[in-house]
Amino acid sequence: MLDSKTIEIVQSTAPVLKQHSEQIGKKFYELLFAKAPDLYNLFNQTNQKRGLQQEALGYAVYAAGEHITNLDAIMPVITRVTQKHRAIGVKPEQYPLVGETLLEAVKEVLGSAATDEIIGAWGKAYEYIAEAFIQIEQDLYKESKEQAGGWEGFRSFTVTRKVAESDDVTSFYLEPSDKQALAGFEPGQYLTIKAQVPGEKYTHIRHYSLSDAPGKSYYRISVKRERSNEGKPAGIVSNDLHDRIQEGDSLLFSAPAGDFTLDHTDDHLVLIGGGIGVTPLMSMINTVADQSPGREVTFVQAAANGNNHPFKEHLARLANSHPNLRCFTAYSSPTEKDLGSESFSHKGYVDAAWLRSILPSGPALYYFCGSVSFMKAINQALKELEIPKERIHYEAFSPIAILDEE
Repeated sequence: MLDSKTIEIVQSTAPVLKQHSEQIGKKFYELLFAKAPDLYNLFNQTNQKRGLQQEALGYAVYAAGEHITNLDAIMPVITRVTQKHRAIGVKPEQYPLVGETLLEAVKEVLGSAATDEIIGAWGKAYEYIAEAFIQIEQDLYKESKEQAGGWEGFRSFTVTRKVAESDDVTSFYLEPSDKQALAGFEPGQYLTIKAQVPGEKYTHIRHYSLSDAPGKSYYRISVKRERSNEGKPAGIVSNDLHDRIQEGDSLLFSAPAGDFTLDHTDDHLVLIGGGIGVTPLMSMINTVADQSPGREVTFVQAAANGNNHPFKEHLARLANSHPNLRCFTAYSSPTEKDLGSESFSHKGYVDAAWLRSILPSGPALYYFCGSVSFMKAINQALKELEIPKERIHYEAFSPIAILDEE
């Protein structure tokens, strides 16, 4: 346990680290990759270029310091991070290098303000926090390996089917190349791919939500082709999957992970997805359709138009064959064809006013996923509708997964 003096120093200086969190994160990764360039194989290099991982690291350091005497207060952050660490293969022996480099980054950014006493206190705090992370991650590794069909590290899967779901989304059906058993998963979890893209020096790690219900003979991920703002291709891994990977090819994945999981109760379920953020919610609604025929579900999807509306036909079939499932779609830029289609519900964005007109009047559990901007808008809308915070769950396809700090 940390001594009182160390705790006092860490908590009093945590706001200073928050103020300089972006610079600390940037300097940390710069130093880390200079020391151990092979770690490029573990980190999402696109998020590095966008500065997202640097910002997420800075937030995590500040939050851990602020709550050093009660890490349970930031358990959602810890759980999310440890799940991702297990998925990409972070090991205990890597923590000392990270701690050493983090302290170097703090000293470089803060300069003379980072006294030996402050650096010493944060060093002790880091060791304390690292021990907690390592223990949780070791339990996750053990759980993953010991469950039926489970495995450690990365396992080869064969693409048995490749199916276009919309103009820009394609599903990949994956079966174990060794023909052995397949581990179960919770609806909402993701797979992590280790992709070797031709022409790239390092492997690329990406997380892709499982988009079908568990209990099948396959896993399914659904991937959006990413484009830059100028319309030129972006997304190294997603485009490689779309353009190069074909049925019969093999890919490497770690076991299912993630803390954004379906609550297995009878509560009315509200699922709100924007763009490719609909993928984990597809696993949830398919699970309810397969296993809980009486559970009420309101499924809300945001898309540009019918051409960019993945799973449109499948969701229409589900709604027509399951009276407990209601599906609504908001098109921000509907075509003339969309305006008369069965799948079209609302022109514009998902907002509080429209949600009020379609959501259940009684208690419900709310799950939403999409871009950070989409989720901030949904989070604000649910606040306006006075939905209790404890009934709201979300997943971010970004390292910056905190929508507010209230």
